[in-house]
Amino acid sequence: MSASAQAKNGATILTVSRGLHVLRAFRSSRSPLTNSELVRSTGLPKATVSRLTSTLLHLGFLRHVRGSREFELAAAPLGIGHAFIASSELLQVADPFLQELAERLGVSVALAVGDGLDMLYVAYRASHKVATLRLGVGSVLPMGTTSIGHAYLWGLPPEQRARQIEDLKKAAGSREAVMLRGMEESFSELFAGGACGVLGGYQRDAYGVAVPLRVGRDRTVMGLSCGKADVQPDLAAERKRIAPVLKNAATRLEELLAGFDGLP
Repeated sequence: MSASAQAKNGATILTVSRGLHVLRAFRSSRSPLTNSELVRSTGLPKATVSRLTSTLLHLGFLRHVRGSREFELAAAPLGIGHAFIASSELLQVADPFLQELAERLGVSVALAVGDGLDMLYVAYRASHKVATLRLGVGSVLPMGTTSIGHAYLWGLPPEQRARQIEDLKKAAGSREAVMLRGMEESFSELFAGGACGVLGGYQRDAYGVAVPLRVGRDRTVMGLSCGKADVQPDLAAERKRIAPVLKNAATRLEELLAGFDGLP
C-alpha cells in the first residue's frame, strides 16, 4: 500500500472512530444533546463534532429533537441492534438460561460487558413478577457505581483493573470519593464470598447482586447480575439469598458458552 493510501486509510479509521465516540455519548447520557454538550462529553473539537453530527444526521443515525437544537439517536442504530439480537448465538444460549434464573429468584437478570466507562447489557431477562426496572439488551449502566460494574472490574486482570479505575476516577469528579468507597465495599465482598451487592447504584431503591464470569474461547470478562427495584429492600438479606444461586449459575453459564467466540 502506498504512503498516500495508508494516510487515507488512517484518516477513514479515525473518522469512523470519532463518529462512534459521538454515538456512545448519546447512549451514556440517556438524553438529547447539543453540539456544545457533545464537545464537552467527547473532548473532540467543535468543528469536528459539528461535521460528525451533520453526517450522522444525514445517514439516519441521529435526528433533531422537534423544536430544538438538540440531537437524539435515530432509527439506524436500532436496526443494528435488532440485527445483533436476531443473529446472536450468545442470546440463543443465554436467554432461556437467564429466564429460568429470573423466574427462580423473582428478579431481573443481566449479562453485561464493559464498554468504556459503562456496562453494556448483551443479554437481559426478567421474571414475570418484576414490574419495575425493566431494561433490555443494549441498556447501559455506569460501571463505577453498580454491582455488575464492580463485579466486572474485579474479574479483570489487576493491571487492567487499575487502569480502568483511574479512568473512572477522572470522570467521576466530585463523586470520586463516594464511588471509590462503594468499589472498596464491593471488592471486599467479592474477595470474601465471590459476589457483591449494591443498593441505589443506578436507581433509588433498586438493588443488584453480581458476580464476574469469563465467557467463550477468549475468556472475555463479563458481569452477571440479579436485581430489581423494591420498597426499602434489605440488601444484606437479598445478597445472602441470591449470591449462592448466582455463583452456581455463573459457573454453569461459563460451561454453556465455553466454545463461543462471537462476543461483541
